[in-house]
Amino acid sequence: MRRAVSAQLAPLLHARASAKRAAPTTSEALLWEALRGAQLGVGFRRQVPIGRFIVDFCAPSVGLVVEVDGGYHTAQRRADAKRDARLGRLGFSVVRVPAELVLRDVAASVALIAAAIARPAS
Repeated sequence: MRRAVSAQLAPLLHARASAKRAAPTTSEALLWEALRGAQLGVGFRRQVPIGRFIVDFCAPSVGLVVEVDGGYHTAQRRADAKRDARLGRLGFSVVRVPAELVLRDVAASVALIAAAIARPAS
């Protein structure tokens, strides 16, 4: 159940998402290489507008959003929780993967995501 955004906001979100796809962070680029091509059995898209948000990765078929959290997320936990709740109301579960983990151990990051895929939807 996706809520439509205003006609003014939609083109801005799509342009911003396109720009983010063209210039990923190092951790996003590493994780994308592990997720692309349905390597986990589901297709992922990157930098996807959902509602008024742009999410790092989305597996629409299983309603999963993956966010790669850099250091600044420590200071915005409350805002992230609100965003996760809003995405939940739109039918998505969210898994947050620390950017440091992706940089240090891509396989462990992918394991977190695979576990989220395997969890039954609530």
